[in-house]
Amino acid sequence: SGTAIYTRYKPKKIVRGYGDKEFDKEGRYLEVQLNNINIVSVYLPSGSSGDVRQEAKYRCLNSFGEHLKKLRRRRSEYVICGDWNIVHKEKDIKNWKQNQKNSGCLPEERAWLDKVFGEYGFTDAFRTLPQDDHQYTWWSNRGRAWENNVGWRIDYHVITSGLKDKVKDSIIYRDERFSDHAPVTIDYDWVYAK
Repeated sequence: SGTAIYTRYKPKKIVRGYGDKEFDKEGRYLEVQLNNINIVSVYLPSGSSGDVRQEAKYRCLNSFGEHLKKLRRRRSEYVICGDWNIVHKEKDIKNWKQNQKNSGCLPEERAWLDKVFGEYGFTDAFRTLPQDDHQYTWWSNRGRAWENNVGWRIDYHVITSGLKDKVKDSIIYRDERFSDHAPVTIDYDWVYAK
């Protein structure tokens, strides 16, 4: 695992890990606190390798959900971006019906994202603007998934409510292939307080 953040501004504080020893040792969370915004790079576990990792994923979702609630109580603006390893809605995956029993598309995982975007008060920045169909961020290396755009949207910018109206553009970059994931770029109309 591993996460990274590049910033041209010196952080007030850098936080490595979110307080769960089991997952913090895997390098899945990095937070940079700036003057008037906080950026988090996150890489939530996949459960696709089997039941043991799926159970670990559920433990991570439980503890990370508690952490997200703490972030909301801070009354600071957050952009939490990275690989969440879960599709949210049917439009976020090419083969919805065939993947209902696969990690990343399980009903329990999607229900957890419903909480993130409902009860916990966060927003999927990409979906704040109208989007074309078939916008995915991950493709299996099997078959011709990339070429045929048989993908999953599992990479997100998850934002606090103060940023919801600041999203100006969102792009999933597919002009070049860097890995099995494509970069998600969101432009925000946000003035950084120096």
